[in-house]
Amino acid sequence: MTAVACFCTCPDTGTAGRIADALVAERLAACVNILPGITSVYRWQDAVERADEVLLVAKTMRARLEALTACVVALHPYELPEVIAVDIAGGLPGYLDWLAAETRPGADE
Repeated sequence: MTAVACFCTCPDTGTAGRIADALVAERLAACVNILPGITSVYRWQDAVERADEVLLVAKTMRARLEALTACVVALHPYELPEVIAVDIAGGLPGYLDWLAAETRPGADE
Protein backbone atom coordinates (compact mmCIF):
# COMPACT_ATOMS: atom_id res chain seq x y z
CA MET A 1 0.00 0.00 0.00
CA THR A 2 1.16 3.51 -0.81
CA ALA A 3 1.02 6.39 1.65
CA VAL A 4 0.20 9.82 0.23
CA ALA A 5 0.32 13.41 1.42
CA CYS A 6 -2.62 15.51 0.23
CA PHE A 7 -2.46 19.27 -0.02
CA CYS A 8 -5.56 21.45 0.25
CA THR A 9 -5.77 25.22 0.62
CA CYS A 10 -8.60 26.75 2.66
CA PRO A 11 -9.82 30.35 2.96
CA ASP A 12 -9.49 30.52 6.78
CA THR A 13 -8.56 28.58 9.92
CA GLY A 14 -12.19 27.77 10.74
CA THR A 15 -12.72 25.99 7.44
CA ALA A 16 -9.33 24.30 7.71
CA GLY A 17 -10.13 23.05 11.21
CA ARG A 18 -13.53 21.68 10.24
CA ILE A 19 -12.09 19.79 7.27
CA ALA A 20 -9.10 18.48 9.27
CA ASP A 21 -11.37 17.30 12.10
CA ALA A 22 -13.69 15.51 9.67
CA LEU A 23 -10.84 13.79 7.82
CA VAL A 24 -9.33 12.41 11.02
CA ALA A 25 -12.70 11.53 12.61
CA GLU A 26 -13.73 9.60 9.49
CA ARG A 27 -10.33 7.85 9.34
CA LEU A 28 -9.71 9.38 5.92
CA ALA A 29 -6.43 10.82 7.21
CA ALA A 30 -4.24 9.73 10.10
CA CYS A 31 -2.93 13.26 10.66
CA VAL A 32 -3.63 16.66 9.15
CA ASN A 33 -1.24 19.58 9.58
CA ILE A 34 -2.80 23.06 9.49
CA LEU A 35 -0.35 25.67 8.23
CA PRO A 36 -1.71 29.23 8.47
CA GLY A 37 -0.22 32.29 6.89
CA ILE A 38 0.35 31.26 3.30
CA THR A 39 -0.26 33.47 0.29
CA SER A 40 -1.47 31.88 -2.93
CA VAL A 41 -1.08 33.51 -6.33
CA TYR A 42 -3.12 31.87 -9.07
CA ARG A 43 -5.07 32.48 -12.26
CA TRP A 44 -8.85 32.17 -11.91
CA GLN A 45 -11.43 33.16 -14.51
CA ASP A 46 -8.86 35.00 -16.65
CA ALA A 47 -7.49 37.10 -13.79
CA VAL A 48 -4.41 36.74 -11.61
CA GLU A 49 -5.56 36.51 -8.01
CA ARG A 50 -3.77 36.68 -4.67
CA ALA A 51 -5.30 35.28 -1.48
CA ASP A 52 -4.27 34.67 2.11
CA GLU A 53 -5.00 31.01 2.81
CA VAL A 54 -4.41 28.14 5.20
CA LEU A 55 -2.75 24.96 3.91
CA LEU A 56 -3.79 21.48 4.99
CA VAL A 57 -1.36 18.58 4.63
CA ALA A 58 -3.28 15.34 5.17
CA LYS A 59 -1.44 12.02 5.44
CA THR A 60 -3.40 9.00 4.27
CA MET A 61 -3.21 5.87 2.16
CA ARG A 62 -3.88 5.85 -1.58
CA ALA A 63 -6.85 3.51 -1.00
CA ARG A 64 -8.55 6.29 1.03
CA LEU A 65 -7.82 9.10 -1.44
CA GLU A 66 -11.13 8.98 -3.30
CA ALA A 67 -13.16 9.16 -0.07
CA LEU A 68 -10.88 11.91 1.31
CA THR A 69 -11.38 13.94 -1.86
CA ALA A 70 -15.16 13.53 -1.67
CA CYS A 71 -15.15 14.69 1.96
CA VAL A 72 -13.09 17.78 1.14
CA VAL A 73 -15.36 18.68 -1.78
CA ALA A 74 -18.47 18.28 0.41
CA LEU A 75 -17.12 20.53 3.19
CA HIS A 76 -15.11 23.10 1.22
CA PRO A 77 -16.58 26.50 0.29
CA TYR A 78 -14.53 26.91 -2.89
CA GLU A 79 -16.10 26.13 -6.25
CA LEU A 80 -12.96 24.17 -7.17
CA PRO A 81 -10.97 23.20 -4.06
CA GLU A 82 -7.36 22.15 -4.36
CA VAL A 83 -6.80 18.46 -3.60
CA ILE A 84 -3.37 17.30 -4.73
CA ALA A 85 -1.90 13.98 -3.62
CA VAL A 86 1.81 13.16 -3.68
CA ASP A 87 3.15 9.66 -3.07
CA ILE A 88 5.28 9.33 0.04
CA ALA A 89 8.42 7.59 -1.23
CA GLY A 90 9.65 6.56 2.20
CA GLY A 91 9.63 7.33 5.87
CA LEU A 92 10.00 5.90 9.32
CA PRO A 93 8.48 2.40 9.05
CA GLY A 94 6.67 2.66 12.37
CA TYR A 95 5.06 5.96 11.36
CA LEU A 96 3.96 4.54 8.01
CA ASP A 97 2.49 1.49 9.80
CA TRP A 98 0.60 3.82 12.16
CA LEU A 99 -0.66 5.86 9.20
CA ALA A 100 -2.01 2.69 7.53
CA ALA A 101 -3.63 1.46 10.76
CA GLU A 102 -5.32 4.80 11.51
CA THR A 103 -6.87 5.05 8.05
CA ARG A 104 -8.08 1.46 7.82
CA PRO A 105 -11.86 1.41 7.21
CA GLY A 106 -13.73 -0.12 10.15
CA ALA A 107 -10.83 0.28 12.57
CA ASP A 108 -13.21 1.69 15.21
CA GLU A 109 -15.38 -1.42 15.21
